[in-house]
Amino acid sequence: MSARHCSQCGTRMAYAGIGGRQREQCPACGFIAWRNPAPVGMAVIEHERQLVLILRRDPPLAGYWAPPAGYVESGESVPEAVQREAREECGLEIALDGLSGVYSQADVDVLIVAYRAHSTGGRPLAGDDAAEVALFDHGRVPLQPSPTAGSATDRWLHQVILDVTAPWRTAGG
Repeated sequence: MSARHCSQCGTRMAYAGIGGRQREQCPACGFIAWRNPAPVGMAVIEHERQLVLILRRDPPLAGYWAPPAGYVESGESVPEAVQREAREECGLEIALDGLSGVYSQADVDVLIVAYRAHSTGGRPLAGDDAAEVALFDHGRVPLQPSPTAGSATDRWLHQVILDVTAPWRTAGG
């Protein structure tokens, strides 16, 4: 039995087999509480021939260097969210250069859409949930150990960061 209540009628939700999975459903009105991953936009930004990374202040992966990223809000597209997050977290206006990758994992409740981008204005300045912002030359991206503690999200996000920054980890790109 679930501890949550139906958002439609207030009845306590129960688990039911729907579509081959156990899902929360209201026994009174039939409402199904679908659990879908939240979309996150990520910007892999080149600024003055260097990679822009922020030092994450908050979980997941607090204390790790990562590209600026954040949730897509209602009323904006994924590209708009990527541009907004870049502005909020590292002070840069950006243009998107193409899709870098789409990342998901069954036990993680987010889906990341990563774009390659370049700066078009502003200056690197840590903001929002970034403790610092820094620029890294090719071959100088910090080596960060895989998290040994933490959640599945921490370990998965670490792999995503490794993947999107891979072109920057070798000298000359």
